[in-house]
Amino acid sequence: MAIGTRLFRAALLAVAGNRAAKAFASRYGLRLGARQFVAGETLDEALDQVRALNAKGIEATLDHLGEGIRRMGEAEAFKQEYVRLLDGIRAAGVRSNVSLKPTQMGIALDPEACYDNIRRIVAAAARHGNFVRLDMEDSPHTDATIGIARRLQGEGWTNVGTVIQAYLYRSDDDIRRLTDDPMNLRLVKGAYKEPKSRAYPRKADVDANFRRLIEARLRSGVYTAIATHDESVIRDVQAFVQREGIDRAKYEFQMLYGIRGALQERLAAEGFRVRCYVPYGKMWYPYFVRRLAERPANVLFVLRNRTKN
Repeated sequence: MAIGTRLFRAALLAVAGNRAAKAFASRYGLRLGARQFVAGETLDEALDQVRALNAKGIEATLDHLGEGIRRMGEAEAFKQEYVRLLDGIRAAGVRSNVSLKPTQMGIALDPEACYDNIRRIVAAAARHGNFVRLDMEDSPHTDATIGIARRLQGEGWTNVGTVIQAYLYRSDDDIRRLTDDPMNLRLVKGAYKEPKSRAYPRKADVDANFRRLIEARLRSGVYTAIATHDESVIRDVQAFVQREGIDRAKYEFQMLYGIRGALQERLAAEGFRVRCYVPYGKMWYPYFVRRLAERPANVLFVLRNRTKN
């Protein structure tokens, strides 16, 4: 990754936690350009987008945005919204599961209460035959997030999984441990700002590790979600599974709402299972900034969009 790109990304990620910037974003809402990456502020808006995706043969994972709460009362509200979300998916008859962030359930404030909140959501999902993904956030929460997923699985909840980020040095060990469990995993490159002591600083090293982790999981036969917009990675996966004779029922490709829509449609039309990560809610600002930080082209898109409005 070029020095200029690293500085650009670091600057944007620093802004993601700025209160004044969040307040400004909340005031002007999705008009800032976030609607490209966020399905709306309400559940009904999000479900409309999921219906449109389903019509193209693409499944979804719905995420009610929010993270880093300050009071456990906020966690209660998020828990209730997720139960409502699961009910909404069932009532609408759409093909979607859900993703949530442990920090919005209180992992940094009261780990046991957080676990209880997530367990209740997982139980609600089980009643509907649905699945819950525990999103992976920055590395201070990695152990606790994996611990919650393993504890739930140990209690018999098989409809839960988590995420492994390829840019962390520890991910190879985490993959082996969670494959032995076995646990449904989403593999990603990683989108948080991490120190060199914990994460590969060079893009080439992240990409290489991502490929290694993908191949290890696909060989294991444990269901794996491969989350990437990188067509070279997708082509490598397609060649690998054909060479190894791996059934398409053992994996899926995942991409983000508003990014590479044509590629998502093409893969679905070719018979691959494709799932689109569909975020919604009023607390969209940190998510939006991380999407901008991933690629300078995303910023240019937003600026062009703003000049037209």
